[in-house]
Amino acid sequence: MSEAPSAPGDRPGERWRPPGEPPCYAALDLGTNNCRLLIATPSPRGFRVVEAYSRIVRLGEGLSQSGQLSEAAMERAMAALKVCAEKVRRRKAVRVKAVATQACRAALNGVDFVRRVAEETGLRLQIITPREEAQLSVAGCMSLFDRQAEAALVVDVGGGSTELSWVDLQGGGLDAKPRQFAAWKLPIRAWLSIPVGVVTLAEQFPEGARAELAWFRAMVDDVKARIEAFPHAEPLRAVFASGRAHMVGTSGAITSLAGLHLGLPRYDRNQVDGLWMTRAECETAADRLLGLTAGERALEPCIGADRADLVLAGAAILQAVQELWPCSRVRVADRGLREGLLMSLMSDQQQRPRRRRRGGGGASARTVTA
Repeated sequence: MSEAPSAPGDRPGERWRPPGEPPCYAALDLGTNNCRLLIATPSPRGFRVVEAYSRIVRLGEGLSQSGQLSEAAMERAMAALKVCAEKVRRRKAVRVKAVATQACRAALNGVDFVRRVAEETGLRLQIITPREEAQLSVAGCMSLFDRQAEAALVVDVGGGSTELSWVDLQGGGLDAKPRQFAAWKLPIRAWLSIPVGVVTLAEQFPEGARAELAWFRAMVDDVKARIEAFPHAEPLRAVFASGRAHMVGTSGAITSLAGLHLGLPRYDRNQVDGLWMTRAECETAADRLLGLTAGERALEPCIGADRADLVLAGAAILQAVQELWPCSRVRVADRGLREGLLMSLMSDQQQRPRRRRRGGGGASARTVTA
């Protein structure tokens, strides 16, 4: 965790706010494909997002072949991070958590890039472990669990890795308030991270001269081979087999599938986040995508040019998980790691010595509950 990047005139480690202005917290997630930022203020039911930013940067482009972050990819990410740093300064965020995931974990020059980010933007990125990534994704999706079910499988499909977390919904630990967050209290019974995401899978199985069904099936089978030998979730197998469990899918690829399923003329988070889809509806959306060229997918309003070559890799990962851990229902999450970061931030801040408050105030933004 780090202090907000300082603006000229700020005293080190301190962010001044006008009287009556609520404190802002910032969570930044630099992934293999995306750079995402959320800035929020605490609210009684969770937090209120006052600013959100997302940019596809493809930091991990070519990483699976070269073992390093390319100069072009680092420049794209740096440009987005500079925008994020400016937003954090403008909002006068009192605390910031900025994390990097699989691309920086895997790259030989990942640590060097993190140092460069600190020098050029003031943002101090922390390279988190796959376990921490899985915990934060579960924390960010807690309000989407069906408490009448017995278990859930959270599938976080990233650009360079995929995290699967099997959650016991009847074992307690789901009712903590955002500012009481503790990773060890999350009822995660088993978790798995595989070093395959939409970018790495798409690079491993290029779309060019493809036989559609065989090409897509090859991606599904590759992902299944990485998951099927995992033994630690087997105690929950009977719960899934009896239909007493559901899946939560969080990723740009899965939200794109949901938008396609709904036939939205433009992406609308309010309609996508929390949407229930059946397994058959997920497969129908994937089949529809398979019938489109990359150019046609780019024209779909909920996909666009930036995801046109990646969305089918995401659909393949989702299908692989569904074949191994069948669930009749999938809940779509346009939330995850950043929301978990904010919960962690606010929990940390609550445990710090109290400072004199300058009053309260509202912010015109969406409210996120946990």
